[in-house]
Amino acid sequence: MAGLASVVSYPTLLWFGLPAVQANVTNTVSLVFVAVGAAIGSRSELAGQYRRLMRMGPVSLAGGVTGALLLLASPAGAFEAVVPWLVAGAGALVLCRHRLMSPIGGGGLLDERGPPLAVALFASTVYTGYFGAGGGIILFAVLGAAIPEPLPRVNAMKNVLLGMPNGVAAAAFTVFGPVYWPAVPPLACGLFIGGALGPAIVRRLRVGALRLLIGVAAIGFAVKFAVDAYL
Repeated sequence: MAGLASVVSYPTLLWFGLPAVQANVTNTVSLVFVAVGAAIGSRSELAGQYRRLMRMGPVSLAGGVTGALLLLASPAGAFEAVVPWLVAGAGALVLCRHRLMSPIGGGGLLDERGPPLAVALFASTVYTGYFGAGGGIILFAVLGAAIPEPLPRVNAMKNVLLGMPNGVAAAAFTVFGPVYWPAVPPLACGLFIGGALGPAIVRRLRVGALRLLIGVAAIGFAVKFAVDAYL
């Protein structure tokens, strides 16, 4: 609904006992199915955005490749040390998203054809390729500052663009990463259904309470991961 799925699915995998890197790559592989479901459910919102997608898509793909390579080249200990900060940042973005998204419907704070947006888009998709959890929230904020469209149309564009770095990262992790495959089918099924239903819910539902719940939960998980990593 609002880029929140990965903030739930990644900590869930950790809760079931997967190591941090394995949980991350398993989560990223499964998140591809959110984009597939969301593209199906967002067909009406995606109408007329083909040129925008073709302009931003290559940047998203490049960011996803870069992030995946960074993860595969990093030692597991380094990733576990940075996870608490990444999860805390994702939680903070969940809680502050309404402020970051305020430009939607106006002229936009960024020129959607300019270099600043390309840099911000690349950076957010590098993050997504490296650490999928919270990537949708960051990308939502970036696109919301640049695209003068209603929230459901920005959400639809975010879903498709997010699928690109997730897809290339998932391909790399499938070959080179320690994916825990027994978790992928059930997680992918749930994410596909959620992705397909999410756009319809966005059209009708105010997600403030859900955002608050997940944001606070993410901060709580970040504290736990910090204790595990540093103490």
